[in-house]
Amino acid sequence: MTLVLDGSVAIAWCFRDERTPVLDALRTRVATSSAVVPSIWPLEVANALLMGVRRGRIAAEERDHLLQAFEQLDLEHDAETRLHAWGGINRLAGQHSLTVYDACYLELALRRRLPLATLDAALARAATAEGLTILP
Repeated sequence: MTLVLDGSVAIAWCFRDERTPVLDALRTRVATSSAVVPSIWPLEVANALLMGVRRGRIAAEERDHLLQAFEQLDLEHDAETRLHAWGGINRLAGQHSLTVYDACYLELALRRRLPLATLDAALARAATAEGLTILP
């Protein structure tokens, strides 16, 4: 079974002070199977890593290594995210007081009927309210 991977989880994998055994197990699961991400995911993750470099949390070389590792994951980049921006995503954002960015993960998980891996508390609450399984 695959899952929708929120950027918050992938970003936490990158910073030693945010890693946990549960997150490590989820990283292994994604690395050995697959996950689905919305089209904004690479931009969100790349931006967080850039901010990590700027704030001195990781070195630029580590960021580059992490970006290469993410490139190697078997991730399906959802081609339909943009088609739902004006409709379902915007509606879910308003209904659950989410950003449009977070709502795109929720919409994708609902549309694909997949569990959602997120560390974002508001997104997890919205997903639970919509009847989705939350990981980790």
